[in-house]
Amino acid sequence: MFRRAWTHRRAPWVSIAIMVGGLGAVWTWVDLSPKVEGDLFFAADDPQLRASEELAQRFPGRTQVIVRAEDTQGDPTLYRDRVGALTEALSDVEGVVNVRSITTDDASRSPLFSRILLTPDSAATNLLLQVDEGDPKVLVPRLESVLQSVGTPEFSLIMSGVPVIVEQIRRSLFRDLVVFSLASLVLYGLLAALVYRSAMVVMGALTTCMAACSGTLLLTRAIGIDIGLLTANLITIVFVLTLSHIIFLTENWRRASALGLPRDEAVGQAVSVTMEASFWSMATTFLGFASLLVASAQPLRELGIAGAVGAATAMTMAYALYPTFLGRGVRNQVEHSEVPDFAPASFPRTVLAGIGVVVVVAGVGLPHLNTDPGLLTYFSEESALRRGLERMDLDGGSSPLNIAVRDESGGRMDSNDVYERMWAFQTALEADPAVGVVLSPAVLLGHARLQPFARFLSLGVLLDIAESPELGRVALSFVTPDRDEGLFQLRMRESVNAGTRREVMDRLTGYAHDAGLDPVQMGGLYDLQDQLGRLISSSLRIGLGGLLLLFVGVAWVVSRSADITALMVACLAAIPVVVLGVFGHLGLSMDIITSPAANVALAMGVDSMIHLVVRVRHLQDDRGLDTLKSWSLARIQMARPVLTTTLLICVGFGVFGLSSFPPTRRFGFAVILGTLTAATMALVALPLSASLSASLRRRGRKAVTAA
Repeated sequence: MFRRAWTHRRAPWVSIAIMVGGLGAVWTWVDLSPKVEGDLFFAADDPQLRASEELAQRFPGRTQVIVRAEDTQGDPTLYRDRVGALTEALSDVEGVVNVRSITTDDASRSPLFSRILLTPDSAATNLLLQVDEGDPKVLVPRLESVLQSVGTPEFSLIMSGVPVIVEQIRRSLFRDLVVFSLASLVLYGLLAALVYRSAMVVMGALTTCMAACSGTLLLTRAIGIDIGLLTANLITIVFVLTLSHIIFLTENWRRASALGLPRDEAVGQAVSVTMEASFWSMATTFLGFASLLVASAQPLRELGIAGAVGAATAMTMAYALYPTFLGRGVRNQVEHSEVPDFAPASFPRTVLAGIGVVVVVAGVGLPHLNTDPGLLTYFSEESALRRGLERMDLDGGSSPLNIAVRDESGGRMDSNDVYERMWAFQTALEADPAVGVVLSPAVLLGHARLQPFARFLSLGVLLDIAESPELGRVALSFVTPDRDEGLFQLRMRESVNAGTRREVMDRLTGYAHDAGLDPVQMGGLYDLQDQLGRLISSSLRIGLGGLLLLFVGVAWVVSRSADITALMVACLAAIPVVVLGVFGHLGLSMDIITSPAANVALAMGVDSMIHLVVRVRHLQDDRGLDTLKSWSLARIQMARPVLTTTLLICVGFGVFGLSSFPPTRRFGFAVILGTLTAATMALVALPLSASLSASLRRRGRKAVTAA
C-alpha cells in the first residue's frame, strides 16, 4: 500500500501540498517571535525562582531601567538643561511610572540619590526610571525612540536594566531565527544539488524538511511551548535531523537501483533496509533530548520536549514524504564496491592511539569548563551595546542581587544599634570589587535624617513617614511592615574578576555576619545565574551520563554483541568529552543556550554509528562476510552518507558563526565540533576498534588451537 502511494505519479504534488499547508498553518497559528521572560532562565513554578519571588512579595518594588547620560562637551549648564529635557520626555512615556535625575533630586548631599544618580565619572550621571510590569517588547522601543530624539554626539545616552537586556536578547534570537533559517535552507539546497545533481532529490529534501519543521512547530505550539531562548534554534535542528534520514534513504536507494531493480522495488528496498537504523537513530535522538527534562531550567526542559517532538516528526515526514520523490528523473547509477583485504596491524593501533591521545588531551580541559558565565557574555564584545553595558557595569553594576537580613540578636530595623550594624554591612559591601551600587534601609534612613527637623524624630517615625502613600511607600521596598527584616539591593559588577558567583555571595554573607546581621535570603538575577550555572553543570553530568547508559541498551539491540556495544559507548562518550574539553581549554562560556549542544551532537552523532553497525550486521547475515571484511565494506558504503551528513550539519550550523549573538555562535561551534568528532568515531575509531578486536580474538583462537 505504501509503495503504491510513494510511486503514484501525483505523490510528489501531494507531499508539496502537505508542506505548503504546514507552512500556512505555522504562519497563521505560530508566533515565531521568541518569548524571553524577565528571569531569563526559570519558569514561575521553578523552586529556584521561589526565593526571588518571596523577596519581591515581602519587599514590593517596581522594575527599574537606568539611563546613563554623559556630557562630552564640557558645558555644565547645557548638560543640566539636556538632562531636564530628557527627564520630562521619559516621564511622558507610557509604562514609565516616575523618573529620578539630578534635575529632580539633590544628589550632592543625599546618601540615597548620590548612589543612584552619580557615577565615578564626573561627566556622567544616571536617570533612574521605575517602569510597570508591561512587555519589554513594547516598552523598550518607546524608550529608545526618546533617547534617539534627545541624544547627540555631545550628549551620549546608554540604557540598561533587566527589561532592556531581555528585549535585546529577544531581538537577537528573532533575527537569527529568520536569517539563519533562510540561509540554511538555501545552503542545504545548494549542497544537495552539488552532491546528488538531481532536481527531484533537492525538491524532495527541502519539501520534507520544511514539512518536518512546520509539523514540529505546530505540535510544540499545541502543547504550549513557544519559541524561547533555546527553541529558537529548533528549526535548524529539525532540518538537520530530517536530512539525516533523507541522506541514508538516498544512498540505500542508489545501492538498490544499481542492481537494476524497478523504481518501486528500489524505493521499497531502500525504505526496508534503512528503516531499522533510522528507528533506532530516532530513538536515541529522542532520548538525547528527553535527557534535558531532568534540568530545572525552563529553557532546557522546553528544548527537551520540543527536540523529542522534532525527532519523531523528522522520521515520520522523512518516510512519509521523501520516498515520493526518490528515483524520479534520475538515471540508475551503478555502484562498484569491492571488499578490500584488511589486516589490522600497526596502522590501526597508531590511528587509534592518536585518537585516544586527542580525546585525553581534550578531557584535560573539562575541569576548566565555565558553566557560570557573566551576563555580559550574552552580547558581542564588538557591539556598541556591550561596550555601553560594560561602562555602566563598571559605574555601578548591572546584575541585581537582593539580600534580606535580620539582626542576629532579634533587634528591629528601626533601632539605633541595628542601624549602625546595617551601615557596617553597607560599608563592607561597597568595598568589595564585585559590588556596585548598594541601596539599603541604612541609606534610606540616612537620606531621611537630612530632611528638615528630621533630627528630632526617631528612626521608627522616619520609616513611618517613608511608608506613607504621599512618599510612594518607598520604605516597604527596604523593610518589612513589622520592621524585623531589611533588604539590601545590590547591583553586581559582571566585568570584574572577583571570583565565581558562589564565592562572591559567600563573601557577602560573611560581611553580614561580621556586622552582626543574619542573611536570611538571597534573590535576584545574580543569584539566579549562580543557580543556573550549577544546574548546567549537574545537568551535563547527569544528562550525558544517563544518556550514555540509555545508549547501552540501544547499542546492544542494534549490534547484538557485547564487544561492539562497549566499543560504541566508548566512542560515543568521546563526543561530549571533546566538545566540553575544548570549550574548557579555549575558555568559552557554556551558557544556558550553548549547554544543550553536547546532547544534540551526541544524539545526532549516534546516527552514523547505528547505520554503520546495522550495515555490518546485514553484510554478515545476507552475504556471509566475516567480521573483518564486513566492517571494511560497511565503512566504505557508509562513508558517503556519513560525510555528506557531516558536511551539511557543519555548513548549516556554521552559519551560526555569523550571528551577532555570542551564545548562538558558541552553540553552532559546539555542534560542529561534536559532529566532526562523531564522524571520526563512526568512520575511523569504531571500525578499526571492531576489526582489531576481531583480529585479536582470531589470533587468540589460533594460539589455543595450536597449543
